[in-house]
Order: sequence, then structure tokens, then C-alpha cells
Amino acid sequence: MNDTNLTTTTEAAEAAERLIAEFRSLPPDNDRKREIITELDDNAQALPFLVSVVADPGEYDLARVESATVLRLWPPADPALRHEAGRALLSALRDPEEDLVRQYAAMSLAPYTADPVVAAALDATARADEDPLVQSGARFAIKEAHRLQETGAGGP
Repeated sequence: MNDTNLTTTTEAAEAAERLIAEFRSLPPDNDRKREIITELDDNAQALPFLVSVVADPGEYDLARVESATVLRLWPPADPALRHEAGRALLSALRDPEEDLVRQYAAMSLAPYTADPVVAAALDATARADEDPLVQSGARFAIKEAHRLQETGAGGP
């Protein structure tokens, strides 16, 4: 890694830390939380934080939705964190209180279907969930998972 990459990595980590601290200081339903998640969009340093947000049923629903979307677009490269992200999305999918979060969690599971538990839950959701929008999101994720596998873009 050259000095430019080290500086960029350090700056990304500092930016993530600053935004995460701001996020944590805000009241529960503050829409700035959603904005912060979008600012952390492609910051790999923030992925563990985004996993924690999507997994927290007490967190602001729109922040959880944005976190699920980021985890779909930028799945962690680290196998352990990727596994944790898939399980966090699966937990959000099972949240009976948050239909919108469930819909986005279903759509976001495509990169995580190498985990047999995630794949089975996604399949069951696509066939039998009581919410037709969650079913549709699960069907989308299954199609996307197949596309990712065919192109080799699905990762580990």
C-alpha cells in the first residue's frame, strides 16, 4: 500500500468515526440518521456499524432501510463480517413490527445466499410470507443471487 492509499484509508476511517458519533448522538427518530447512513454509503470502515444498525429492532426504521440497501450494494469482503451482515438482514426480515424494513431486508439478501440458513429463509419467504411486498422482495433477491453467481460477482 502506498502513502496515498494509507492517507485515503485513514481519512475514510476518520470520516466514518465522525459520522457514527453524530448518528449515536441523535434522538431515535431523527431523519439525519438516514442521511448519515447515505453518507457512509461506500465507506468500508463503516460496514460493521451498518450491520449493527440493520440488526437493531429499536433503531430508526429508515436508518435500518438505508443500512440494508448499503449492505446489498457493498457487501463486506471479510467472510466473518459478511456472515454477520447476512444474519443481521435475516433478523430484520423476521422483525414483525417493521414491514418496510422487512421488504428492504428481503431485497438485500442476494449477496448473502452462500449461507444456507439465509438461502433457505429467503426461499421460504419468497413462497409463503404474509406480506406480498416482502415476498416480491425475496423473489427479487433470489433472481439477483442467481445473476451474481452466474457473473461471479457474488463474492464468497
